[in-house]
Amino acid sequence: MGYIIKIAFKNLFRSKLRSFVSIIAIAFGVMIVVFARGIVVGMVDSVFADHIQYNSGHIKIIDQEYQLKERLLSLNYPVDGFNGEDLDVMIEALEGVNNVELVIPRLKFAALVSTEEELVTMSGWGVNPDKELIFTNIGDILLEGRMVQPGRQEVVMGTALLEKINAKVGGKVTILFNTAYGSLKGVTFEVVGRLDTGLKLLNEMVFYLPLDQAQRFLEMDEEVTELLLVLPDRKMVSQVLPEVKELLALEGGGRYLALGYRETSDLIPLMDLSEVIFNFIYIFLVLLSCIVVINTMIMIIRERTREIGMMAALGLEKKEILQLFLIEGGFMGLIGSLLGALGGYLITAYLGRVGFDYGQALSGMDTGILLNTMIYPAVSLENTIFAFVLGTIIVVLACVFPARRAIKLEPTEAMREA
Repeated sequence: MGYIIKIAFKNLFRSKLRSFVSIIAIAFGVMIVVFARGIVVGMVDSVFADHIQYNSGHIKIIDQEYQLKERLLSLNYPVDGFNGEDLDVMIEALEGVNNVELVIPRLKFAALVSTEEELVTMSGWGVNPDKELIFTNIGDILLEGRMVQPGRQEVVMGTALLEKINAKVGGKVTILFNTAYGSLKGVTFEVVGRLDTGLKLLNEMVFYLPLDQAQRFLEMDEEVTELLLVLPDRKMVSQVLPEVKELLALEGGGRYLALGYRETSDLIPLMDLSEVIFNFIYIFLVLLSCIVVINTMIMIIRERTREIGMMAALGLEKKEILQLFLIEGGFMGLIGSLLGALGGYLITAYLGRVGFDYGQALSGMDTGILLNTMIYPAVSLENTIFAFVLGTIIVVLACVFPARRAIKLEPTEAMREA
């Protein structure tokens, strides 16, 4: 076996240019796989993280009826505790469930601001600022000012929303909304912070205010529209969700609904499907690169027809001839895949730091879709190894067809070839 490997290695340098072109083709294919996989994984992770942080938590608890009218931000179906007990008692009970690290209350409502030109529709989120800062990345996207504080009549808004209503940090804004009893109310708030993010929902629609202030102005004391449960890892939802549902059935009398994060968005199943589809695309990309290798191997076999006949006449078995060409193709696959994996890793690592914005492509996207316009490709050793192994295996398999042609040659006929 050792001498076959030596012969295969020497054969690589018999036509250096041809071998070089084949290796570069493989490297390019594998590099694209590493990069494309980094983009897809980065985008999927970003969608999952944004959806969990700003929409559903790992598990969302809402009133049964609220699910049907959530897009209307109805205040008629609140979460207000178990059987007449305070909301804090309910939150404490939920925090007692195994693996529930945090329970985040939110009170969402529709609002308006009147400018000289138009009425600007918005969505108010009454929040516990300390818990929001722990769970979400709002601290990173708060580019000016600070987060709202309990007991203060203040708001934080996105850059685009502030531009729409002609306001800025440090200024005042009067917001109109309906209370839980249907009466129209206008309240003036101080703008204390400005968010800037690729999420259109946060940038263009949402404003934050302290939960206690939202409850006071909306006349919803000790009431919220949803509770978000935070777990150590999203993979634990299937384990924790049954316990939460059991607690709600026991204490809530069937009034509340517990939903895993996958059940609260149509985008999540599409992300799962995209990962499956792209796995086939990765294979197809490497196969395209293998066309050059197959062509190279066919040319090599045609040029070495007499040599193959000579080896067979001297006693080299067919399986050894097959091994010779597979090893030769394997060398090209190994070197090309290694170079491509390293190149792809470096490119992905760089773009993973700086990211790239495709906001223009999503300019018409619905603000309710939590899809960040900034993509940061995910760089990982696992991804790089996957592409390297995939490239090597596919190249070796691609060499089987031309190598089988070599072993079918009859020694006497092969030796008569010019």
